Amino acid sequence: MAEPVKILVADDIDQNLVVLQALLERPGLQLLKAQSGAQALELLLEHSVALALLDVHMPGMDGFELAELMRGSPRTRHVPIIFLTATDRNAVRTFRGYEAGAVDFLYKPYDPHILRSKVEIFVQLYEGQRQLAEQNEALQQSLRMNDLFVAILGHDLRNPLSAIMNLAEVVTRGAQDERLRSVGRRIGLSGQRMARLIEQTLDLAMMRAGKVSLRAGPVDLGEICSGIIEEFRGASPEAVLELQTTGATTGAWDGDRLAQVVSNLVGNAVQHGAQDAVRVLVDGSEPERVRLTVSNAGALDEKTLERLLQPFERGTQPGSTQGYGLGLFIVHEIVRLHGGSVHMHSRDGLTVFEITLPRGVSVN
Repeated sequence: MAEPVKILVADDIDQNLVVLQALLERPGLQLLKAQSGAQALELLLEHSVALALLDVHMPGMDGFELAELMRGSPRTRHVPIIFLTATDRNAVRTFRGYEAGAVDFLYKPYDPHILRSKVEIFVQLYEGQRQLAEQNEALQQSLRMNDLFVAILGHDLRNPLSAIMNLAEVVTRGAQDERLRSVGRRIGLSGQRMARLIEQTLDLAMMRAGKVSLRAGPVDLGEICSGIIEEFRGASPEAVLELQTTGATTGAWDGDRLAQVVSNLVGNAVQHGAQDAVRVLVDGSEPERVRLTVSNAGALDEKTLERLLQPFERGTQPGSTQGYGLGLFIVHEIVRLHGGSVHMHSRDGLTVFEITLPRGVSVN
């Protein structure tokens, strides 16, 4: 059974506690009774309560002082407080009560219906908050299990995939028949694509778990772009790739992660762009930052641009049937970790991705 909702009632007169218990007690609701401020604080240290009903006049520590102590503790700071008093309405006293953290005043003798209604409102709010907390914990647990599953799956897929790619290389190099060599190359390309998808999926799981860290050091972004472009030229001889660098293109970054950014952007431009040149510009003319721009022919509408940086979202250009839309999300997260920004626009027949990076990144 669900744990009952608890309400603290503090009053130094035992008869008043009996009356309140008779008025409020019901299944699913538990009253914690205290006859002094000190006793109330002991109960608050032990129990989580939905509401505190505090008598204003108590010996030693009155209700106002107890409320101020509650507001000073992180554990009880957000507990709603209703003051109970038998005195006449007084503006100064009322102001002091609200200043101490009260949400309401009830004057004795109580109207039973009003008392129960006010208490029931806070009980329902507490139950709703508790339910949301339980749902959030269940969701977080589900996400943790999903990320763990993805990580295990990615790890276990690497070994058989590596064997397949090695065999494809053997067939490509050793077969006498051109048809067999062609099959070997196709298997190798498919294996490379699968390896990229596995890496992207693992990166997604790590980023969602907040476990991606940076290892910053001296890096030349121009050299990284040059190396990545040469790799693409070797893998896609038909692609037209142009690189231009301006100014100082060095900074303190995580070189491996930035190579991943450049590879994803250039690969995205080659794969999804129209059959035209992919242009890469590294602009280091500003002293505080470096800009990387990757552009390709082709247009995207505004709605598509707005969602491209979300995982599992892809463009709608012709030929954009491969991949799962993880590359640009990973680009955005890596750039964000570096303290940079990603901007996109599509106009005049060009789609442009612009990365801005501060020259130095602080790594904890």
